Amino acid sequence: MVGGGLLLGTLGIFIEEAGQPALTAVWFRCFFGLLALTLWFAVSSRWSELRLSRRDAALAISGGLLMVLSWVLFFEAVPRTSMSVATLVVHVQPFLIMVIGSIWLGERVSRRQWGSALVALLGLGLATGVLDQVLGSLNAGSMDLHGLALALGAALAYALAPLLLRRAHGASSLVMAWWQCVAGTVALAWWPLMQGWPAPGPAWGWLVGMGVVHTGLAYVLLYTGVSRLPAGRMALLQFVYPASAIVFDALVYGRTLSGIQLTGGALLLASLLVAAREKLRV
Repeated sequence: MVGGGLLLGTLGIFIEEAGQPALTAVWFRCFFGLLALTLWFAVSSRWSELRLSRRDAALAISGGLLMVLSWVLFFEAVPRTSMSVATLVVHVQPFLIMVIGSIWLGERVSRRQWGSALVALLGLGLATGVLDQVLGSLNAGSMDLHGLALALGAALAYALAPLLLRRAHGASSLVMAWWQCVAGTVALAWWPLMQGWPAPGPAWGWLVGMGVVHTGLAYVLLYTGVSRLPAGRMALLQFVYPASAIVFDALVYGRTLSGIQLTGGALLLASLLVAAREKLRV
């Protein structure tokens, strides 16, 4: 699970280095991710898991399309903000699931979870650089509100997908990821056909990597780890992804978060951990 989180932490690098429109990058991620996951199911002799009932297949495709929308919005947000900020914003997803589940599904939420949500909102505000902007410690044009809105939209779509997918019975997360790639490959096929293929060059390597590394390999590592770890440790290790994204952003691009932003990120991740552990007790 740590390996999968570290791999996902490099996703922003691939997005920026590919230099392609978001729809192009997402289609390539879906297509090559589909090839990689299909190969894994073939090698592991788990073909039968991919056969779903009509109801579950419809849910898998619908949830998959929401995840594809989340990817598109996230891919648009990264170059407008940074891989660090966009990744942190998207990780408010568990709290969005909590709020939506409480309001629309009537799910029980403890006071500690609501308190964690408020702390997470404070952390999010600090991590995005809003306070830095007010205090004048960032350049005037450095905070892209459009990019932040795109990242929040990605988090919302990312939150709605599992609420829908939980209605499907008996399908593993890897199976759902495979169907997600199917949905994205088919739904976005019109884009490269109309816009044309990327020019020959390094961009192809980055695009293939998004599918093979960040979808095929990373998902297999993550979901295999999930099945073998106790829930408490799993809740802790899920923060490897955003933490590694911050580190890689600094190492590769020299973009470091300010002290206020780092404090906000720490508050956000800590509140997510508290909420996740509280959920285990509920």
